[in-house]
This record gives sequence, C-alpha cells and structure tokens, in this order.
Amino acid sequence: MEQLKHECGVAMVRLLKPLTYYKEKYGTYTYGLNKLYLLMEKQHNRGQEAAGAGCIKMHSPAGNEYVFRERALGSGAIQDIFSSINHQIDEAGINDMTTGQIEAYAPFIGEVYMGHLRYSTTGKSGLSYVHPFLRRNNWRSRSLMLCGNFNMTNVDHIFNEVVAKGQHPRIYADTVIILEQLGYELDRENSRLYHQLSADGLDGQQLASAIEDNIDMRPVLKATAPEWDGGFVICGASGSGDMWAVRDSHGIRPAFYYADDEVVVVASERPVIQTVFNVRRAQVKELTPGSAIIVNKNGELSISDILGEQKNERCSFERIYFSRGSDASIYQERKNLGRQLVEKILKSVDYDLKHAVFSFIPNTAEVAFIGMIEGLEKYLDKQRATKIIELCKSGKADEESVRQIMAEKLRIEKVAIKDIKLRTFIAEGASRDDLAAHVYDVTYGIIENDVDTLVVIDDSIVRGTTLKQSILSMLDRLHPKKIVVVSSSPQVRYPDYYGIDMSRMGEFCSFRAAVELLHDTGQAAILDDVYQRCLKQADLSDDKIENCVKAIYAPFTDDEISAKTAQMLTPKGTKAEVEIIYQTLDGLHESVPESPGDWYFSGNYPTPGGTRLVNQAFINYYEGNPDKR
Repeated sequence: MEQLKHECGVAMVRLLKPLTYYKEKYGTYTYGLNKLYLLMEKQHNRGQEAAGAGCIKMHSPAGNEYVFRERALGSGAIQDIFSSINHQIDEAGINDMTTGQIEAYAPFIGEVYMGHLRYSTTGKSGLSYVHPFLRRNNWRSRSLMLCGNFNMTNVDHIFNEVVAKGQHPRIYADTVIILEQLGYELDRENSRLYHQLSADGLDGQQLASAIEDNIDMRPVLKATAPEWDGGFVICGASGSGDMWAVRDSHGIRPAFYYADDEVVVVASERPVIQTVFNVRRAQVKELTPGSAIIVNKNGELSISDILGEQKNERCSFERIYFSRGSDASIYQERKNLGRQLVEKILKSVDYDLKHAVFSFIPNTAEVAFIGMIEGLEKYLDKQRATKIIELCKSGKADEESVRQIMAEKLRIEKVAIKDIKLRTFIAEGASRDDLAAHVYDVTYGIIENDVDTLVVIDDSIVRGTTLKQSILSMLDRLHPKKIVVVSSSPQVRYPDYYGIDMSRMGEFCSFRAAVELLHDTGQAAILDDVYQRCLKQADLSDDKIENCVKAIYAPFTDDEISAKTAQMLTPKGTKAEVEIIYQTLDGLHESVPESPGDWYFSGNYPTPGGTRLVNQAFINYYEGNPDKR
C-alpha cells in the first residue's frame, strides 16, 4: 500500500553489424536506439525519479563527437530524453545524408547504447547524479561511460583508495568514485598496451588503433571490483566500443542478457528482453553472479569470472515486489506467496468463509491475491466434498442439498479504488493527513455491517504510514466486524543497503512495535545494551562483526510483534477489530526458492558492509540522528 523505491534499472544494446544492415533489414538506422527506448520504457517500474541514455559511435572521424548523452529528471524523463534525441537526429537531417555520413556524423546513431532509470536511495538527487556518467579523454580507448543498479556500503573505503592514488573525485558519490577507479585501471591498461605496442614499432594512428583493438577489460574489472561491498550490476563502455556489465558475487542485483549474430543486449529483467526482441525465455540468460559479460571492439562476446560466485543471496524483494510480474517464474512465486498464507487466514476468520470478504490493495498485490484465492478455493473444495460424502453416507443426499453445498463460494470483491494523488501544495500536516485518508474510494454495499470480516492482501508492509493514515479508516467505513490485513512478505525489520529505499531504522513499523514491546514488558534496558554493543562493533574486523540489532526482536514471537503492530497502526475511532498477518520466513523461502536473500527480514546481511551499516543505523536512531549515514 506504500510505494517502495528501487535503486535502478539498466539497459545496454551492442549492434554487431554495420548500420546499413539494420537499415536494409528493419528499415531504419535507429534500430538500436529504438530498442533502447523500449528496454527503458518496459523497465520504468524500476526508476521514475530520473533517466539517462548514452550512445557511442565507433566510426566518427577525429574532430567530431563520438560519445552522446542525454539525461532528464522526473517521472516523464524517458519521454523527455528520447524527444530531445529524436529532435537532434531530425536537426542533423539524416534523410539527406549518405550512409557514410550517418555513420560518421549523425548524433545518437551508433553501435553501443546505454540506458538507465534511477531511484535515489542516498538522499542525493539532481541532474549531476543521474547516470550514465562520463569520463572524457582525447584517446577514445581511455574514455568511459558508466551506469549501474547498485548501492555500495563501503564508499568511504573506496573513496580513500582513489584519493590515495592521487586522484581527485569532483563529487562524493559512489558512481563518481567507481568511475574514477575504473578510469584509473583503464588508463593503466592503455599504458601497458602503449609501451608494448610502441616497442613493436607502432606509432601514431596505427598505435592508437592497435590499442583499441587489444584493450582487455578483464584486468580492469579484476583490479577494481573486489573492493566493492554491496549489491551491484555495473555497466560500462569505452569510447572505442568495448562494452561490459559486471554483477556482484552474491547475485543481489539482477542481470540478464541475450545475444545473436545481430545484437548483444543486457537488462535488469528477463521478460523485458523477451518482449522487446521477441525471443523465448530460454534464449535470455542470467548473468552468473561474480561474472562479467564483455563485448570487445570487434564484437566478440565473452563471459568472464571476475569475482567468483559466492553464496546465493539473490534479492527476494525483487521477486515479491520490484520485478515485472510477467516473468513466468516470478508470477508463480507471487502466487505461491499468497497460497502460503491460507492457513493463517482461515484461522483468523475462524474458518467462517461465509462471512468473509476477500480483496487486495494495491494492484501490485493482485498476483499474490490470486494465489491466496486458489488456496482458499482448494480448502473450500475439500469442505464441499466432505459435506457431500457425509450426505451420501447418511442417505439424505438429494439434488437441492447438493446444489446448496456447491453454491458455497468465496466472496471476492474490489473494495478499494485509488482515486486521487496527494498534491504537494497541501503542506500542513493535518491537511495532508486528512487528504491521505481519501486517496482511495471504497465500494459500499458489499459488507454485512458488524458481521463480515474483511480480508485484504498487500505485497509488503514496511512503514505502515498509508495503513494508518488512509487504508484502515477507509475500510472501517464499510462497517466490517473485523479487518484482516495480510502481507505476502514477512515483517520488514532491518534496513536495506543494496539498492532499496529502506535505510532508516525508526521507519519500520515492525521495529517500532518491538521497541514498544520492550518498554511495555520492562525490558527497555536491551536498547541501551544494543547501543553499547553497536558502538564496540565499529572497530572490529569483517570476520568478527555481527548484527547487534537482532537482540531487540529476540524476546518476542512473530505473532506478538504482529499484534503490537496492528495496535499501533489502528487509527483512533476505528470500530472494527484489526489484525495483521505476515508471511513467515519459511513460507517466503518455500515460495521463492531461487532468491533466498532476506536480510531486510532476517538481519542476515550477505556482506560485512551491510552488517556495519545496520549497527550504525541503530546508533543513529538511538542518538536521534536518523538521517545520518
């Protein structure tokens, strides 16, 4: 019911044939650009704060631009970018150009394309933070364009390493620092080749071309990536046409690719590639964690092990919430998450389906809702069969009695419709809260007053703000006896530091519930103890650091925290009883077996940097500095 922001989405396209090939086969020189647009548009769910697109022309003569970039802010950034790009192409007058002129001079018509969609998780925004980033140089093989879906947990360490080498990053941001890191190693690779090829007697343009032909991105990535702590898919391209994407060793952030004799494509989501290029699921490969896909200047593709594949920590929230549900596996997983909750729901409604109404809020929970309904239908089928068998055994079975049993149906309704958006000109807190209570309209006349239980499923409950300010008051207007809010994901207890906008400890309703329970039960001293332990963790080595915040939840069961959360989030004046049901960790892992990363639920961070930051987040909370990082 509340929007979560994901770090980013990425898209890359590398054309392997001459531009004339695409003109002859597809009728346009902008084939690659059009595909980039579609890849970005189909992934707009991954970033609506800003977007950027870049292009590298491999046949631009000296004295002419060969790296193009366009960036924009806002939810309409994709349209703004491509409107500007198309205007530039039209202004260049490509319809009056020869093929050679188009290959040499036309803006944004090239061989390498890069796209990026952004959500900020660090509080930094503005055009200067929008990908792709550029590192320009008079040598094409030393120029670099970079974008990524990532969040680094050890930016201070990387920054100090870069500065220690004599560099001077112009902005303190992880993307800029990584750009400089990679640029430094790319310079070293260029220098190595320069000395090697010079010794072979090459000079001038011949030497520059030979360097471009022999650049090897593997040592560049192997010299930099091991220092990165975080979840990442980082994409890059050199000015001379080398293209690559590298994924973290745990597979925290997703990456998929497709290749044939015409094109190599990389994107954050598999079904996007399937749709845009009309290929089968099996043709789209997942990039192995710890590996890089590299396409060199000559169009030769290789998959190289850069970091080694470590324990599988693929992000389960990708499957629950962020990634497009049109992926075959994700669709089934989300249905499974709904099915897993059936027994808890039945218990909550006292197995009285006759007086229970089922719905979902928001639309992103629809697939989990379908799974939940299928599970309830299965239970109801079993109940119907049992009743019919008992009738038959008693000799009382007749057409009417069987018809009555078969008429027992689940009551499925659309109870809420999103009606308006909050407007920023409503600045006063009380006014905004009153407006928030009317974001959704309800469907009247479907609940029997003070008799029915209303069950609504959501994909996640993180902060609980929308529940308290809007949803529960709205549902209570229907006069149910009880409201059951079901979360298809477990209790979100810990911040994420790998690309999801969940970083402040005090925002999580489950955390606030645990803290209140500590006070209620006379165990508030645990908070002081955790604070002291977190302070001591700061100087420990990576192998000794531990998540001290787990101790806050340890005294209580999941059900106790759920009950306290429901109590906290229920608005004053609510007449219906309110219950919140969460997915269990076991249910999550059974439903989403291939993506076991669950640190925001369990506190088991896959990298030391995440553990350090969760302890720091509690220190910030305890000291009253929630925005400090």
